[in-house]
Amino acid sequence: MKDVLERFLFDKAPVRGEMVKLDATYKEVLARHDYPEVLKSRIGELMAAGALLSAMLKFDGTLIMQMQGMGALQLLVVEVTSQNTLRATARWDAEKIGAFDEKASVAELLGRGRFMITLDPTVGEAYQGVVGMEVGQSVAQIIEHYMTHSEQLDTRLWLACEDGIAAGMMLQKMPAQDDQENTWEHLVTLADTVKAEELLQLEPRETLYRLFHEDSARVFDPASLRFACTCSRERVGGMIKLMERHEVDEVIAERGHVHVVCDFCGKEYTFDPVDIGVLYSGSEGAGSATLQ
Repeated sequence: MKDVLERFLFDKAPVRGEMVKLDATYKEVLARHDYPEVLKSRIGELMAAGALLSAMLKFDGTLIMQMQGMGALQLLVVEVTSQNTLRATARWDAEKIGAFDEKASVAELLGRGRFMITLDPTVGEAYQGVVGMEVGQSVAQIIEHYMTHSEQLDTRLWLACEDGIAAGMMLQKMPAQDDQENTWEHLVTLADTVKAEELLQLEPRETLYRLFHEDSARVFDPASLRFACTCSRERVGGMIKLMERHEVDEVIAERGHVHVVCDFCGKEYTFDPVDIGVLYSGSEGAGSATLQ
């Protein structure tokens, strides 16, 4: 099964859409950590949503979707680049997570939480939007709420995740005349009939035909997706430099080196005293990892 993203438009309606299916990309993320079962599905759902939203935005750079909370799930992050690469990671409380079954919503897992979207363009300043979460909200509902209230774009998502496959569909209403509101509602009603097994088991085009074959849906050439991590020694060095020098020196004095593990891919980086001296005398880029 291919990891694929397919865009579609309706010739007679101001509505655009995307469908995604993730197989190897999603499995690569799951293989990096021993995630609890309840988190595996939430990670897959956010990965599918990230791929869909990034495709809708059509910009050169990185989309970062981040959910933070104070409950069993503390952090869930998905990054999607304009080159159609994805990576994801999560942090959780091992004791608290055991109290939830696989049907628990992401909002329940996070407790008091918030959702952030960052658009980090290759050129120019980054943009960030933040919204709170309501009790019981799913990944799809959280993103729909963000798009409607923060971006003023009517957006609907349908997400599914099971047996190492994550999939989803997104519809978004484009600016139109008021008399076309019924068309949007009609297409959403049809999309609401989609079953999780259709998203997961069928090819995207087959699902689209089943749903919209009477509504002139035009499907574009598919795009491939893959897992890739953007970590590097330079970026990790930039992360270390965000710390005060005396804090790093304390780690060196205690352990003889600074050891960093990338949260996304698990790659390890070691900096000895000479490396640290060079680091603080020069300039490095920023990164994301866990200091050990």
